[in-house]
Amino acid sequence: MPTTARFVQNRGVNFREKIIAWDKLPEWRAAMRASGRKLVVTNGCFDLLHPGHVTYLETARNHGDALLVGLNGDDSTRQLKGEGRPVNPEGDRALVLAALESVNGVCIFAEKTATRFLAAAQPDVYVKGGDYTLDGLNREERRAVESAGGKIVIIPFVPGKSTTTLLQKIARL
Repeated sequence: MPTTARFVQNRGVNFREKIIAWDKLPEWRAAMRASGRKLVVTNGCFDLLHPGHVTYLETARNHGDALLVGLNGDDSTRQLKGEGRPVNPEGDRALVLAALESVNGVCIFAEKTATRFLAAAQPDVYVKGGDYTLDGLNREERRAVESAGGKIVIIPFVPGKSTTTLLQKIARL
């Protein structure tokens, strides 16, 4: 016979605390540095989370002790991805990312490029996906990372996994 036990959120875990307000990012970074942890940073839109995203984030996290995800806000996602995007608003996307074990922090930034975010985050390692090359990275973003002493790592894509492909499949239903 099924039980009628009520499910309660695990009191020991609160992923909402992993969302870092823009004005708190310098303080969060200083605490990370003081703890001696190697900070990995990546960024993107992460509109509809799929296996390509979670594999990418796990791989990125394995390059250091903690992973900070810079999340493009709604306006910059629309500029990058086009009308009709994002499918999920920035607050929802941040919550889903923060719930991942591999993610230690999520910070929403407004700009189309991550230059200002990277300057504030000061990553020890900056990870980008396989659609980039070192020479193809935005020069200001690259300069922000390297001037703070960070290194850049390019990791491969998971073949056949993308938000665009997923949205096209949904549209055919």
